[in-house]
Amino acid sequence: MIIYFLRHASAGEPYANPKKDEKRALDKEGIEQCGYVGRALAAIEAQVDVIISSPLKRATQTASLVGNEMGYEGKLQIEAGLRPGATFADFRRLLEKYAGQESMMVVGHNPNLPEFLGSLICAPRPAGIRMRKGAIARVDCTRRPGQLISVLDPRILRLVYASAAKSSRRKTSRK
Repeated sequence: MIIYFLRHASAGEPYANPKKDEKRALDKEGIEQCGYVGRALAAIEAQVDVIISSPLKRATQTASLVGNEMGYEGKLQIEAGLRPGATFADFRRLLEKYAGQESMMVVGHNPNLPEFLGSLICAPRPAGIRMRKGAIARVDCTRRPGQLISVLDPRILRLVYASAAKSSRRKTSRK
């Protein structure tokens, strides 16, 4: 199974009230990050059978926007095993539930999402993986431990797209 771990994109500063914070939406930067990540995944022809998200608004928005950019046509699945404070045991149950899938994307939060990733690729102690907001990691879990294939940071993708746009403008101005 291939698992894409996607940390939700930028959503500004947390609210003090936990109930209000659950409904915190992506900010302008977060929406842009989703575009970069989704277009990069589409460019490499990444396919997922299912996208599973934390129930918090910033995560579901990230999942929907990235999924749209990739051309994902399935229904977004919402799972409490990806919400802040979820344990690795919760995540394991989620993996068991979707074990029949060849590939999936899970969208969640810091610090538990990078901890889940680290636990899958390094046993018996989790690897310390840093995932910035909007970062995505690809893990091949066909063997134990899983193998980390790639990590894409939206800041790098922003630079790649800016460079490509600049190059494209230069080519058109020469014609």
